[in-house]
Amino acid sequence: MITREEIANVLDQPVYDGDGNKIGDAKHVFFDDMTGRPEWVTVRTGLLGSNESFVPVHDASLVQDHLEVPYRKDQVKGAPSVDVDAGGHLSESEEHRLYDYYGINWDSVLSEAERPAPDDTTAAGTAAGTDTGMDTGTGTGMGTGMAAGAAGAAGLAGTADTAGRRGEAGRTGPGDDAMTRSEEQIRVRVERRESGRARLRKYVVTEDVQQTVPISHEEVRVEREPITEANREAALSGTDIGEAEHEVVLHEERPVVETETVPVERVRLTTEQHTEEETVRGRVRKERIEAETMSDEEGDTWRGRE
Repeated sequence: MITREEIANVLDQPVYDGDGNKIGDAKHVFFDDMTGRPEWVTVRTGLLGSNESFVPVHDASLVQDHLEVPYRKDQVKGAPSVDVDAGGHLSESEEHRLYDYYGINWDSVLSEAERPAPDDTTAAGTAAGTDTGMDTGTGTGMGTGMAAGAAGAAGLAGTADTAGRRGEAGRTGPGDDAMTRSEEQIRVRVERRESGRARLRKYVVTEDVQQTVPISHEEVRVEREPITEANREAALSGTDIGEAEHEVVLHEERPVVETETVPVERVRLTTEQHTEEETVRGRVRKERIEAETMSDEEGDTWRGRE
């Protein structure tokens, strides 16, 4: 369990589950009205921290720069949604519902509330309901929550920069005559995630191609020449008269198609970074401070002015 002194080190710090998974950031701490002990911490989750889930801090521990709770991330994110009233309180039914969700016995919570706090001075101050100037965000001071014997409503501790000093607007610290005005600021961060995958795949297709090539062939042509003194001897070398044959072999060219595999190019995948601007929107709360005056003539009527 975290102590009151550790609250400033908890708020706005990361919250992890028992498996080392980050759940979100701690935003508020709620106290038990009877004991004044930290009872719940809200964890801001979701896109841009749009959701807040309640987590018991009884078994939570502060580890270096983060808070560790013994509950799974999905269990915390699925916790029942709770509306906190204007005074920064959880109702008994809402708190009971949260305890049931986390599997915590309600009777053990009551027994814990009846045991004195480790710091006797703190326990005495909360039991008596005295206002010591320490604001727990209950709106009415500690010890004035639910009926005696119940763990009761829990008070809101505030944000990190005003923890232990401001809960409800208008409170001041010990000996201080000034108010602290706070406001929420939106924080935007970017995270890198996988958006898709690309791959190279090689496959074979068959297509028809054509190419024109020159081819040649031989044809028979009959040539006749008269008998002259130059060829007379060859002409008279045969028989005087009779039948004879002479054969000539003809040739032609035909196209022969062959294929061969040759490399033509190298292909690879690369990535390139493109940066573009995207507008995000969120809702923030701001405190406003105005002065009020009351004159004797107006009686109990307060008049506000800037």
